[in-house]
Amino acid sequence: MNSPLVAPRPDDLDGLAGLPAFRRIPHNIEAEMALLGAILVNPRAYERVADFLRPEHFALAEHRRIFESCGRLVERGQLADSVTMKSYLDHAGALDQVGGPGYLNRLVDCAVTVINAGEYGRLIFGLYLRRELIAIGEDVVNRAYGDEDGLEAEAQIEVAEQGLYDLATRGSHDGGFEGFTASLTKALKLAEAAHKRQGQVSGVATGFRDLDGKLGGLHPSDLIILAGRPSMGKTALATNIAFNAARRHLVGQGEDGQERAEDGAVVGFFSLEMSSEQLATRVLAEHTKIPSDKIRRGMVPNDKFTDLVVASRELQRLPIFIDDTPALSISAMRTRARRMQRQHGLGLIVIDYLQLIAPSHGARHDNRVQELSEITRGLKAMAKDLNVPVMALSQLSRAVEQREDKRPQLADLRESGTIEQDSDVVMFIFREQYYLERGEPVQKADESQQKFNERYAGWTERCHDAANKAEVMIAKQRHGPIGNVKLFFEGEFTRFGDLETRNLSVPEG
Repeated sequence: MNSPLVAPRPDDLDGLAGLPAFRRIPHNIEAEMALLGAILVNPRAYERVADFLRPEHFALAEHRRIFESCGRLVERGQLADSVTMKSYLDHAGALDQVGGPGYLNRLVDCAVTVINAGEYGRLIFGLYLRRELIAIGEDVVNRAYGDEDGLEAEAQIEVAEQGLYDLATRGSHDGGFEGFTASLTKALKLAEAAHKRQGQVSGVATGFRDLDGKLGGLHPSDLIILAGRPSMGKTALATNIAFNAARRHLVGQGEDGQERAEDGAVVGFFSLEMSSEQLATRVLAEHTKIPSDKIRRGMVPNDKFTDLVVASRELQRLPIFIDDTPALSISAMRTRARRMQRQHGLGLIVIDYLQLIAPSHGARHDNRVQELSEITRGLKAMAKDLNVPVMALSQLSRAVEQREDKRPQLADLRESGTIEQDSDVVMFIFREQYYLERGEPVQKADESQQKFNERYAGWTERCHDAANKAEVMIAKQRHGPIGNVKLFFEGEFTRFGDLETRNLSVPEG
C-alpha cells in the first residue's frame, strides 16, 4: 500500500481509483481523448501541438501509442484520420492494444475544434510536467533516506538540480518560428545599443581597442573559448577582460522599467585552478604595477604600500564575484550563476579552465571526448539560458611544442572537435617572446665564432622585436571576421594593454 506522504509513480494509471482523490497523479483523460479526436478529424490539429508534445506526455499507454502512430503517418505524408489509423494499427498488430476500432470512433466523437487543440496540448504537457515533478520529488526523498548510491548530500542536491533543469528545458512549447519583422526589431535594438556605447560594441567590451574592433565585444548567449599553452597568459588576459568589463559597468533603465547594464557587466569568475586570493593578487598587481610575487611575499616597499591599500579600496567596489570551488560540474555552475544573476544581474561568466570542469554525477562516458562534449554543450546551453557571454579557458595539446612554428591551430585544441563545434568564438593567445627566451643559441662544435656571433645577433634582434608583445589569434568567429590582434604585455604585472609604439620596451638583461 502506498504511503499517504509520497505520491506513487506508476507507468500507467491502473489502480488510480483506489487512491484518495486529493493524492491522485495529475492527469486529464478527457483532454487527451479530445485532442486525439481532433487530430483524427483534422490533421491541422497535429501541427498545432507537434512542436512540443511527445507520446510520453500522455498519461495512458493507449493514447501514447495512438499519438505516436499519428506522428509516423504525418511523417510519411499520409492522412492521420480514423480510417488510416485503423489500418496502420491493424497492420502493426496494435489495434486491440488501443481499444480496437470502437475506441477510435469514440475519440472522434470527443474531438474539439482545431483552434482549441493547442490549449489542450499545453494542458496535457503541463500535467506531464507535474507528474515528472512528483517522480523527481520521490527520487529525492528515497535517495535522501537511503545511501545505496553512495552519494554525499551535496552530490544529491546537484543530481536533483540537474533533474529539475532537464525537466525545465525538455519539450518547451515557447519556441518556434517568429516573423522576420520581430527579428529585425531585435537586430535594430542591438545596433542602437552598440551606437550608444562608448566603445561602439554590441556586446560586453573587452577593454582592448583592437580586440573589440574584431569581435564587437563579447555577445550574449555566445560561448567564447580562449586557449593557449601554459605560461602564454590565458588567465592574465581573462582576468584583465573581467576587470575591464566590471570597471565599465554602467546600469540604466530599460523600456520595461527594469534595471539593465548599458555598458560593461557584472562578472562571475569560476576559478577552478587558482584560489580567489591569487586572482585578487593578480588584479592588484595589474592595477598598482607592483609585481605580484612581491605582494605575495610581503616585499612591498613602504612607500608603495599606501598605493596597495588605496587600490584595494577602489577594487572592492567593482562587481566581480569569484567562485574558487574546485572540480565544479556544469549543473552546479549553472545553479550558482542563475542565483547570482537573480541577485546581482550577471552579465559575463569566465571559467578557468574548461578541462577542470567535473562531469555530472551519475554520467557514464566511454571516453574523455564524450565527457568533454557534454561539458561544452552544457556551457553553450548555460550561455543561452542566462543570455550572457561565457568565456571558457582551454589548454592546448603538446603538439604545438613539436612544430617549428609554435603558433596554435584549431586542431591543437584538446578533444578539438567538440570544442570547435560548440563554440561561437575560438581565440588563441601566443607570445613568441616566451619561446625565443628559452631558445638561446649555443655555439656548435663545428661552427666558427663569426658564424655563431651572427646567429646570436639575429636571435637578439628577434627577442628585441618580440619583447612585451602578445598575439591573440581569432581562429573562429560566427559573427565576424577572423584574424590576429597584437597586444602589449607586461609579464611582471600580468597586464595586457593596447599595443602602442610608446609602450614597447625591452626588459633589462
